[in-house]
Amino acid sequence: MASYKESGVDVEEGYRAVNKYKEHARRTAIPGLLTGLGSFNGMFEVPKGYKNPVMVSGTDGVGTKLDIAFQMKKYDTVGIDCVAMSVNDILCSGVQPLFFLDYIACGKLEAGVAAELVKGVADGCVDTGCALLGGETAEMPGFYDKGKYDLAGFGVGVGEKKDMITGDKISEGDVLIGLSSTGVHSNGFSLVRKLVTNFDDPFIISGKKTGKTIGEVLLTPTRIYVRPVMEVLKKFRKSVHGMVHVTGGGFYENIPRMYPKAKPGKKQLISVIKRDSWDIPPVFGELIRRGADVSTIYNTFNMGIGFVLAVKEADADAILKMFNNNAYKYAKEDIPEMKAYKIGKVAYAKDEVKTQKDNLVFED
Repeated sequence: MASYKESGVDVEEGYRAVNKYKEHARRTAIPGLLTGLGSFNGMFEVPKGYKNPVMVSGTDGVGTKLDIAFQMKKYDTVGIDCVAMSVNDILCSGVQPLFFLDYIACGKLEAGVAAELVKGVADGCVDTGCALLGGETAEMPGFYDKGKYDLAGFGVGVGEKKDMITGDKISEGDVLIGLSSTGVHSNGFSLVRKLVTNFDDPFIISGKKTGKTIGEVLLTPTRIYVRPVMEVLKKFRKSVHGMVHVTGGGFYENIPRMYPKAKPGKKQLISVIKRDSWDIPPVFGELIRRGADVSTIYNTFNMGIGFVLAVKEADADAILKMFNNNAYKYAKEDIPEMKAYKIGKVAYAKDEVKTQKDNLVFED
């Protein structure tokens, strides 16, 4: 007679993992949370005060950045990435994420490792101001390699329908404000892993060791933009015409996604990006040094700008000042302070937009 444990699934280890999860989830409790971890579902009460509430959802995973975490046996940051990839997408509509659920899959569950992953998820939820409502842990022996986990999740936010930011109000002359990334974030790691073969290599800037390995730098978690952007929207919502989360596909793929389609007989709105208008994190220079294709790098990575807002020109300076005058503390103390920059403007295309790259122009 074969038991479930003999097939590779240890339910007792699963129980230990869930008990550890609960400790982290308690830190994320916010008003509206009706059930904690352990139920078959999660319940969250729609906040009062909305006349016409719209639910906004987003889902994503961490991707192959996880491979670096497992090689380095550092599991407590990729959960932040998991939350960030969803809540930053939700934020693009101008709404506050309310709750998040995660999904962990593995071949052999280790309660300590899984708990570290969930700790990162909880840290991300704390940074966002949303509740960790629930999740799922799937142990699938023979399907995943030993020591490998997958991590994904989704979030839900709510906003007033009339206040949704859709991009329809973007117009020529709007200023593009870019918010600094923490580095590579969670995209392009298939290329990163091809360029970097030893994650224990010292990370060197201008010929000097930084005291960190390149693996540690690459595992810096994705910045969560929810709190600073929501603060700006409280005062300048009518002046913010569009927002973009810069993820896979970099500048060329993501920034154009906020623009409305041109009406018949009208020209298409595009982005005019000013070179050298922001500080590019040294990690991108290291990736170029190791062989990243410079001609396509802005179509792969965020290059130091993880979130972009198209704002009314008259309020651009005030919005920029508000971003840069407010310092936000993060659950992970080594996450660098966010900076905001004027990185360009919105303009009409001079010629017909035929390809994705025609949507964006760099100028000196």
